[in-house]
Amino acid sequence: MKILILCTGNSCRSQMAEGFLKAFDANLEVYSAGTEPSNEVHPKAVVVMNEMGIDLSKNYPKNVDRFLDKEFDYVITVCGGAKESCPTFTGKVKNQIHIGFDDPAEATGTEEEVFAEFRRIRDEIERDFGEFYKEILKI
Repeated sequence: MKILILCTGNSCRSQMAEGFLKAFDANLEVYSAGTEPSNEVHPKAVVVMNEMGIDLSKNYPKNVDRFLDKEFDYVITVCGGAKESCPTFTGKVKNQIHIGFDDPAEATGTEEEVFAEFRRIRDEIERDFGEFYKEILKI
């Protein structure tokens, strides 16, 4: 099963979703990418995923262009905010779905409040991708 998780920056949500799916099942072939990749995976995303035992420290944002010639069983977009437009994957894909989340990188406030937002989004991603894994993939 090949899965691509797609968003704009590939620095938070798509990286977390990739981490969770790989943690759920090492046999899944999971990738994430962005249409306008950031320079790095957001450091706070690395921290909050590490709290769950998932290491994103070696991950890096990738441009979706590198995947356009590949086939996928699922392409999942994770952009959520009304300000952000979700990219469209133009490669060969059997199923394209959207599971949207707010962007934690846009969180403001104290360090504690920003980390709370990253944890909230992380927990939503774990819940929703857990449901996708159990209900849609039926593995």
